[in-house]
Amino acid sequence: MSALVLTGTGVGIDDVAAIARDGRKVEIGPDVIGRLEKARKVLDQAAASGQKIYGLNTGLGANLGTAVDGDAGAFQRQLLEGRSGAVGEVLPVEAVRATMAARVAMLSVGGSGLSPSVFVALVDALNAGAHPVMPSLGSIGAGDLVLMTALARMLTGEGEADYQGRRMPAAKALMMARLAPISLAPKDGLSLINASAVSAGSGALAVTDALSALAQQQQAGALTMEGIGANRTILDPRLHMARPAAGQQQAAKVLHDLLARDEAPAPAPTTLQDPLSIRCMPSIHGALIEAIGQARQAVEIELNAAADNPLVLGDDELVLSTGNFHTASLALAFETLGLAIAQCAAASAARFIQFTGSGRNGLPKYLSPVGGASAGLVPLQKTVTSILAAIRHKANPVMLDFLAVSEGVEDHATQTPLAVAKCAGMIALWRRLIAFELMAAAQAIDLRDGFTLAPRTAAIHTAIRSLVPMLKEDRPLGIDAETLYAALAGGSWPA
Repeated sequence: MSALVLTGTGVGIDDVAAIARDGRKVEIGPDVIGRLEKARKVLDQAAASGQKIYGLNTGLGANLGTAVDGDAGAFQRQLLEGRSGAVGEVLPVEAVRATMAARVAMLSVGGSGLSPSVFVALVDALNAGAHPVMPSLGSIGAGDLVLMTALARMLTGEGEADYQGRRMPAAKALMMARLAPISLAPKDGLSLINASAVSAGSGALAVTDALSALAQQQQAGALTMEGIGANRTILDPRLHMARPAAGQQQAAKVLHDLLARDEAPAPAPTTLQDPLSIRCMPSIHGALIEAIGQARQAVEIELNAAADNPLVLGDDELVLSTGNFHTASLALAFETLGLAIAQCAAASAARFIQFTGSGRNGLPKYLSPVGGASAGLVPLQKTVTSILAAIRHKANPVMLDFLAVSEGVEDHATQTPLAVAKCAGMIALWRRLIAFELMAAAQAIDLRDGFTLAPRTAAIHTAIRSLVPMLKEDRPLGIDAETLYAALAGGSWPA
């Protein structure tokens, strides 16, 4: 895998995911160091002229009016120590790597005034696999600075780090990685932490996962149409051109292609109109396609933006205070994505319940081949309902839940990290529902006599049966569902 060359533009969610999960290396483009040096010179000149610069010669937050004199490097260290207030479970290594990848992408734009040597040290730590131990609770989305202090402190040799899967003092991790602790020049500490890199990095991973889960949901939806004998006229492209709602034509085409039978005619439908969870799949999936696209755009804007406060405008030789760290659009994108996922998951749950009810479209009750007192798949309706309830709970918006802090200076926030985190949790739960739908659809297909699948749905059915056998008599089906979920979430499921 070739390294990602940082240029200050063009970093996408796929790049962040590859760095975070696959160990992709990062290289510094030929123009980046010059851009950083220019911004650093502008910052130093502004400070020498007597300009008040937030976080360089003034305090932070409610201490904005307090002048900072004396050792500027000592103040930067004090700044980090005083804001290391994050608590809770630590972020997984892939999320920390995504955070580091997001921050180096942002810094390469050149608006921070960060010392080039500190930027290089951050890139080197990422490439060497030295990661800060970063607690997950402490950001309200007005920048992620309380969480980001773990990263800045690690670079100075303070705090704890993860290196080669072992947790250890940061100084030891740097030594083992053959890296040296950094010294902080004026504003370097603030430049490292005053950004929404946790939100952007974790957001990149969440959008990547949403895309793969959507593809799996489309597969499950197509297999459901096969298993229940759905009326396929709902996929006629003329219907979706007549009402070209967001993503609807694309979703219908994917389902149509999954069900394509080359020269063979499609089987006759078992009903004129199917339940809405089946008939309206293109509309439901299309809305999710649109929401994923909006979230991706919002994340990629952050990854390639100068979101610092204060911001150094190198070409204009200015240092100005900003609110660029504030991520209202990013939070809203993930709140919307969560609602779209919840809607899609609810439809999947509804299809499972249609399959496993008293019998529909010629299928036996509970999808049991033996009947009588056999439970078949019907007990799993409770599990499906409990998972959907958890998804709906996470779909409740959080971006309006904030209090005024720092003596009213910070009286608005976005809760972006929480919006991203709950969305990621919803994706994991949604994949479990997809596993249940796949299992029910495969069982229905096995119970239909003389039924021939389309080539692509046949491949999906084969993938299911390579992991779990057909239900012939009652057995613990939760184990089967977990097996399917592990394949869906683990990257081994066929595209």
